[in-house]
Amino acid sequence: MAYPLKDKYISLLTDFGFKRVFGTEPNKGLLIDFLNTLLPPRHHIEDVTFKNTENLGNTPLDRKGIFDIYCQSKTGERFIVEIQKAKQNFFKDRSVYYSTFPIQEQAQKGDWDYQLKAVYTVGVLDFVFDDHKDDKTILHTVELKNQDCQVFYDKLKFIYIELPKFTKSLDQLETHFDKWLFVLKNLSELHNRPQPFQESVFNQLFDVAEIANFSRTEQDNYQNSLKYYRDMNNIVETSRQEGLQEGLKQGREEGAQRERALILRLLSRSLGEIPSELQQQIRQLSLDQLEGLSEACLDFSNLEDLRAWLNETQE
Repeated sequence: MAYPLKDKYISLLTDFGFKRVFGTEPNKGLLIDFLNTLLPPRHHIEDVTFKNTENLGNTPLDRKGIFDIYCQSKTGERFIVEIQKAKQNFFKDRSVYYSTFPIQEQAQKGDWDYQLKAVYTVGVLDFVFDDHKDDKTILHTVELKNQDCQVFYDKLKFIYIELPKFTKSLDQLETHFDKWLFVLKNLSELHNRPQPFQESVFNQLFDVAEIANFSRTEQDNYQNSLKYYRDMNNIVETSRQEGLQEGLKQGREEGAQRERALILRLLSRSLGEIPSELQQQIRQLSLDQLEGLSEACLDFSNLEDLRAWLNETQE
């Protein structure tokens, strides 16, 4: 079906928008330009090759929708790039866990000296870490250091962008990095190409992101992704505010029951009717596990993904 074009440009905070701009071969120059604003000069990228995430991990669930983009530079560095739309229990643990896959992938059969290429995990976060609420820093680069705060190993880095902290207006943009943060956060609210973005890389971005240029199928996919993004934000926010508040007032289990109902509603919207045996497994989850499910379901594309997640949780 055709959609009225209320917005001129897509939201980069949706799965469709993020992957369309950063995760396709014709547009990889945009990903390279964005990553080079985050990387040290010695690891600046000239070209990348997109890699299949399903080749990674030790379990079917690990190999299904691990992260949004996985690519490798010409000189061998690996890059995991993803957008995270809501807080997730043990998100830092998750980042470390997934970073081990590109490390293990480099293993070679036979005689091997264990020399590794660098691995970067880049997270564009639509939330602020709880322990960073009083810290105005937007870009966090984390690496392995010793007791004297000296870098022990410089080939493993975690780069996090806390997007809600970026509040600059158009006339306050100073750097190339500022411009990328602005479009990441505000692209769908723009109606034209502002003056600060009159350069080739951003001209390409605006062309790629203009909804009027989409095929009918692409418009359908984008609208579904946008609806899912909004539903997720609404349901997760409601489940946390109402479910947890009710849990505090009337007991932890009553709050968990409300969150279960909200999550089942979200799963039904995205996957269709949930079989009774899966509903029963969800009803047996703890409140902490339910919060994990509310985030994990972003990656579910069918009922088998949900079943695999539940089975692993109960192991």
